[in-house]
Amino acid sequence: MKLHEYQAKDLLRANGVKVPPGIAATTVSEAVTAANTLGGDFWVVKAQVHAGGRGKGRFKEVESIDTLERVVRGEADVPGKGGVQLCRSVADVEAAATTMLGNTLVTKQTGIDGVTVKTVLVTTGADIEREIYAAVLLDRQESQLVLMVSAEGGTEIEEVAEENPEAILKVHIDPATGLGDWQCRQLAFKLGLEGAAFKDACRLFKGLYKTYLAADCSMLEINPVIVTSEGEVIALDAKVDVDDNAGFRQKEIVAIHDSGEMDPSEVEAATFDLNFIKLDGNIGCMVNGAGLAMATMDIIKLYGGEPANFLDVGGGAKVDQVKAAFKIITADTNVQAIMVNIFGGIMKCDVIAEGVIAAVKDVGLNLPLVVRLAGTNVELGKQLLEDSGLPILTADSMAEAAQKAVEATKGA
Repeated sequence: MKLHEYQAKDLLRANGVKVPPGIAATTVSEAVTAANTLGGDFWVVKAQVHAGGRGKGRFKEVESIDTLERVVRGEADVPGKGGVQLCRSVADVEAAATTMLGNTLVTKQTGIDGVTVKTVLVTTGADIEREIYAAVLLDRQESQLVLMVSAEGGTEIEEVAEENPEAILKVHIDPATGLGDWQCRQLAFKLGLEGAAFKDACRLFKGLYKTYLAADCSMLEINPVIVTSEGEVIALDAKVDVDDNAGFRQKEIVAIHDSGEMDPSEVEAATFDLNFIKLDGNIGCMVNGAGLAMATMDIIKLYGGEPANFLDVGGGAKVDQVKAAFKIITADTNVQAIMVNIFGGIMKCDVIAEGVIAAVKDVGLNLPLVVRLAGTNVELGKQLLEDSGLPILTADSMAEAAQKAVEATKGA
């Protein structure tokens, strides 16, 4: 679950991390009220979307297609106002909110279609003396969390990793003892921080780690962390992803999560506990098990096809889940054929067959459907498909199923 910046900052604040004061607004009048409430004479208005590169993004409603294409390509110095605007007056805040709210922001990460801005964050301007990068991530190779920092804050970390990997500093966190004070001091020292900034940075690192654990994060990134002229260390931006699997104990986060930017089919799949990711191909896939799903997509590509989705119905799917999966696949207008590939273990082949038959009868079958079953109750499953009287193509192997599915799309 991706969180908006203002939501992520609320989590950080609750765990002792310093963040600038800010107020979320969904209308222009709310943005103006927010600026007046915050006070001062310098504000920043930031579009709240689940994509990076907002400052370099541009709005579809006011820019030419050439400019938008340059934004997507990541070309620097693209003129115009983006999704992060500095404002020196309340009138500037009003103008920035008017530009953003209800309009479509295109960034390098959104692609040319962009994302509609529904919320903005109005925050106070910052006294920036220095910028730092900080993140807490899971290092799967080491099976430990890692606190990663860099003196090159404000720059995309991918660019830093490619051009100057030595600038990225890491400490791995022992799950038994947690993040040590000595590790925080080590990083602060290597970053060249002194005095109040040194102590504040150590507190911030601890707060980031605490937030990661408390919110069941899968990723927590602050770019940039800023150091002020008075030595305060503040999380100026925040990008937080929360593990979907922790939703049962993160109910407050689930309640505020904005699914509006997700693909509607992915949202629907989640309601049926299906693992679904939409892709750009034309062969719909329904598989049980993530490994088998990956292998299915690979073999489709091997025979010249393109998978339209990743869909794992899991090991214990019921008939209604199979029906839902089938409906989600067929709702994609790019799909020209469907390949069902099931290895029956916990998930029995006859259950899949019943679900497929029920789904076909419910939504109709206007596309070629190839079904490959193997494992528990495979003969019963095949018999159910044969007795259904439906025009379903069967296959005895993954290769045969993939070949038939690819050939069907060529026929289409």
